[in-house]
Formats: sequence, C-alpha cells, structure tokens
Amino acid sequence: MQTDCQGNASIEMARGLAEEVIRTFGEVRLRVFGPSMAPAMLPGDVVTIRRAGLREISSGEVVLFVQSGRLFVHRVVGHKLISTAESVEQPCLITRGDRLHHDDPPVSPQEFLGRVISLERGHRKIEIEPHESSGVFARLLRASDRATYLYLRLLASWRRLFLRGVKCRV
Repeated sequence: MQTDCQGNASIEMARGLAEEVIRTFGEVRLRVFGPSMAPAMLPGDVVTIRRAGLREISSGEVVLFVQSGRLFVHRVVGHKLISTAESVEQPCLITRGDRLHHDDPPVSPQEFLGRVISLERGHRKIEIEPHESSGVFARLLRASDRATYLYLRLLASWRRLFLRGVKCRV
C-alpha cells in the first residue's frame, strides 16, 4: 500500500474512494495537487467532477480519469477509435495537461470518470477556460519547469502573506 511522503492515508485507498463516490453518487470534489494544468488550475485548487458519458465530452473540456492507479485531471484534445484485442473499435479520449508537451495514453470508457464542472481557488469560483491557455505566460510555463516552480512558489508566498487571516478555522 502506497503512502505519501508524510505517511498519510493510502493513495490507493483515496483513489478507490473517489472512483467509487463518482460512480455511485455521480459527483465528487477533489483537491488538485500537480502543476500539469497550470496556470488554468493550480496545486491546492478544488474541482467538482460530475459523472458523464465519454461520448458527451467535447474537445477543450477538462476531465477526470484514472490510469496506472492514479487520478488525472487533464484537458481533452481529441477523440479516437482504438481497436481492442477482440477487434472491436472502442471510442477513447486523447488528453493532455495544459503545461505538458505530450498527450496522455488514450483514455478508455473504463478509465473515464467525469467532467470538471467547477473550480474553486481560495473560496472563489474560477471560470474554466474551454480551451488550452495560449497566452505568453502559459507558453512560458509550458516551456520552463523553472518558471513554473518560481511562479508556484511566488503564489504560495503571496497566499501566506496576504491570506493568512482569511482561512476558515474549524
């Protein structure tokens, strides 16, 4: 059983629970951890995912899927028909993180979990752009891991400095 670097709850169990909740109840909220969707989504953002059929998804939408035992929230860049071992053509999604240069392996209907319907950052709803960011800033983050690292560190420092008293205390 895998755990994170602090020895917290199993990554495998968390993934399985998120999968079960969305398949059973149709909707789940998750916190994003990786920088692959920056600047559209940042580590710490909370996304709400709603169950959907693979054929309902359009290019440009952001979706949740599971591959290699991990959850991914990436943007759909296309659709493809893949031949399976039984010679049956199966529809798949082609996805990619906004910051990444390469497409993910095709997402099968079994791996697909749903579409992102909302994004929250610091208790504010953020509009999800229906297409990959193509501005100068987004291209800079895509081109440089160092620029992404500095951007994320700057954001974290800004949040600590200016949003210290805003957090909800339970």
